[in-house]
Amino acid sequence: MAWRYLLCVILLGCCSACGGYHSVKVSGGGKHLKGWQRPYEVDGVSYTPLLDHQGFVQHGLASWYGKQFHGRKTSNGETYDMYAMTAAHKTLPLGVFVKVHNEANGREAVVRINDRGPFVAGRIIDLSYAAASKLGVVGPGTAPVTITALGYRKHDSGGQVSYSLPKTVRTGPFAVQVGAFTSRANAERLRDRLTGVCGSADIQPAVVNGQRYYRVRGGHYTSLEQARQAQQMLEDSGFGHGFVVAID
Repeated sequence: MAWRYLLCVILLGCCSACGGYHSVKVSGGGKHLKGWQRPYEVDGVSYTPLLDHQGFVQHGLASWYGKQFHGRKTSNGETYDMYAMTAAHKTLPLGVFVKVHNEANGREAVVRINDRGPFVAGRIIDLSYAAASKLGVVGPGTAPVTITALGYRKHDSGGQVSYSLPKTVRTGPFAVQVGAFTSRANAERLRDRLTGVCGSADIQPAVVNGQRYYRVRGGHYTSLEQARQAQQMLEDSGFGHGFVVAID
């Protein structure tokens, strides 16, 4: 079952979804961010929306939602249209386009993220009915997929489509998240290594599907470009693929 959360209700601390009401809490920090950009919790599970989509690739299960939500508000305030090529994701920036590859049948589609979810264990993206139909997900209900973030869509004078970051991006501070561990000792070891490279690092505890994780973040950067450069530097230095996150 796909859970939908309305932006206006999220800001009040609760939201309506299939089957009833569920506890939602938006972080009091990051007041310079829009509501849907702030860290939030759903039924005690915390999520930190990404401000930078670049390099984002994810594997997991896709599901879909249809007529029961048609006409309702999405997390960015739009009206959900089951016949539009859109989708919900827990942390990608709203408005970003992603390519979805159905690993079961090889079909691909490009969708725009305009909602939050799915808040169901093991699922990474909730497709609109139109997108699910194109990808062959409607019948089985779920499918293994790979999603690749493309960016914000734009058209040139010749009608050619391209994807990029918006022209204006909020200034920092930002950090680079490079790991998440169930063992705090492992997180502390990575934090200590990061401190030597980035000058600063910290650990942010989070609960995901009932499991406590310790997220390790390095650096303190005043611009998105600086943070992206640091992300690449850390990857080149053997720290693995990380993501840029906003610091509250």
